[in-house]
Amino acid sequence: MAESITIARPYAKAAFQAAKAQGTLTDWSDMLSYAAAVATDENMISVLDHPALTSEQKANVFSEVCGDKLSEQGKNFVVVLSENDRLGLVSDISDLFEVFKSQQEQSVDVEVESAFELGSEQQDKLAQALSDKLDRKVVVSSTTNEELIGGAIIRAKDLVIDASVRGKIAKLAEAISA
Repeated sequence: MAESITIARPYAKAAFQAAKAQGTLTDWSDMLSYAAAVATDENMISVLDHPALTSEQKANVFSEVCGDKLSEQGKNFVVVLSENDRLGLVSDISDLFEVFKSQQEQSVDVEVESAFELGSEQQDKLAQALSDKLDRKVVVSSTTNEELIGGAIIRAKDLVIDASVRGKIAKLAEAISA
């Protein structure tokens, strides 16, 4: 059986192209993100897997739960997904949509985990340095993890920079024991 991401790709691409054509990338991003959260809810999974419900009933229930978070196009998208028994892939579709969106916008989301809270000036300097290195607009979000002792761990998609004291100690311990 094909991987779910492979099956989700044409749906994500179609949603992205429609959103791009109408200039509603952010709206679609928000819709798909919300729909992904709904689709991963245990009660919704039970509804979507229920054999007695038709695809139309599943789409209606899904749209009702999403409420006004879905536009008319979003509701139509849900109907198409339901007719093709793909509502369970909304999370993968949302993830792929975000990849397409960030490629279009030449941006990347960066997560910074630091031992201490970063000030806005530090975040701006970090964003500028990473923007120069990655050749993209960088959007920084930061969290605090006191277990790092000092320093930070920076994650940008599959790039991870571990500049934490804890990481350096682990590397030193590994080198000593080798």
